[in-house]
Amino acid sequence: MPSAVSIKVGVVIAREDIDSQWEDHVWRPVGVLPGAPDIGDWTELRRGEGWVHYHAQTVPLELFRKETDAYKFNLEGREPVLYVVLSDEDVESEHPFEVHLVTASPYEAADYLDSGEQIVESVRMPEPVFALISEFIDEHHVEEKFKKRKRSDVKLEEHKFGQEPIVELRKRMNQENEHE
Repeated sequence: MPSAVSIKVGVVIAREDIDSQWEDHVWRPVGVLPGAPDIGDWTELRRGEGWVHYHAQTVPLELFRKETDAYKFNLEGREPVLYVVLSDEDVESEHPFEVHLVTASPYEAADYLDSGEQIVESVRMPEPVFALISEFIDEHHVEEKFKKRKRSDVKLEEHKFGQEPIVELRKRMNQENEHE
């Protein structure tokens, strides 16, 4: 398996009616479809009383060899998930979001959450994606041993940054006080 893998996933977003004085509906990712074809954006999949599911976009889910630690952490969790990152397109639009990214890395998702500019939601990881990521981890993950850093030998008497070390300053001040 190569050091990076990419598969296409279709992102399913739901528009659900809600009872609120501020909004009449909410948008949220509800799933991904592994191997989805490139069909038109915002294609209606199904509809029910008070909700509609759309195939919002088909995007690549990319796996990288250097991120296997994050994928492993995700798969070992209670319920493995994929993270869908949405960007506000136009709040007044019929479909106000664009799918920015789908990732299996909780660390990458956290970076997007920290920025506060995108919406990040998790969805259940489909079994075929779980199997692919497990295989990718088995082939590429290397456990790194913890290496404790050695303390460097610090010479307290040495002047650094143009200042007298505090130890030397105290000695000098004590000596001056004793002579008074």
